[in-house]
Amino acid sequence: MIYLLRHGETVWNTLGRFQGQKDSPLTKRGIEQADLVAGLLHREIRETEQVVDLHVSPLGRARETADRVQRVLPLARREDDRLMEVSIGSWDGLTMFEIENEFPGMLDGSDAFDWYFRSPDGENFDAACARARSWIADIDTPTVAISHGLFGRLVRGVYAGLSMREMLDLPVPQDGFYRLCHGEVSLVSG
Repeated sequence: MIYLLRHGETVWNTLGRFQGQKDSPLTKRGIEQADLVAGLLHREIRETEQVVDLHVSPLGRARETADRVQRVLPLARREDDRLMEVSIGSWDGLTMFEIENEFPGMLDGSDAFDWYFRSPDGENFDAACARARSWIADIDTPTVAISHGLFGRLVRGVYAGLSMREMLDLPVPQDGFYRLCHGEVSLVSG
């Protein structure tokens, strides 16, 4: 069983700035989202009475979300680089406007999601999926995982055997979590 959640809303989320492997702090709303998800997780895990591990991306926004979760669920925490957001290389930290201006033509023909993998020095789709597969393969106990929007899509997609297009179309809420169990993926939200 995997409980997969995305960090709460960040300052850069509100500005349309793509973080990749750079960082910005949670907003007040992001803290509220993390607290909401912590409560949802607490109820879910308390009902099953299971021992659960906590795996966290080492990026600050995921660690800050984990801090909020650990206030209600005192789980042993392990940071795992494999849960980091997909890097879009030199595009990390930029807005779409800045990318279009600084890298003319690079986004031509892209859509709302596949543009992530057009960065000239970013992580490619296959490498990111391999990272997700590697992490999933190592999970042998119930685990709460705190990760990111794009990488969370890939984890769910790899787990469910989805195509690239299907993965990239998946929603990435910050006020709930996904339960991955017996090949099924279901959303738990407040």
